[in-house]
Amino acid sequence: MTRLDVRDIPPVNRHPTIHEKFEELEPGETLTIVNDHEPKPLFYEFQAEVDSFDADSYEVEQVATDEFVARFPKQEV
Repeated sequence: MTRLDVRDIPPVNRHPTIHEKFEELEPGETLTIVNDHEPKPLFYEFQAEVDSFDADSYEVEQVATDEFVARFPKQEV
């Protein structure tokens, strides 16, 4: 599992960094991101643009007021 805390990354760089880390995953692996808000726009972006994103297995959990943990799984081949 690859975990990426994006809270300290400038907002303009978050999505490109997340996409880059996701592309580095092997099929069947999951990118777990920690964010300060629910990443719905990112989910929709991945759903529309990333063929290897397993949208059906996506999960998000709010752990604190400003902490959301989202799991972006990569489809198995």
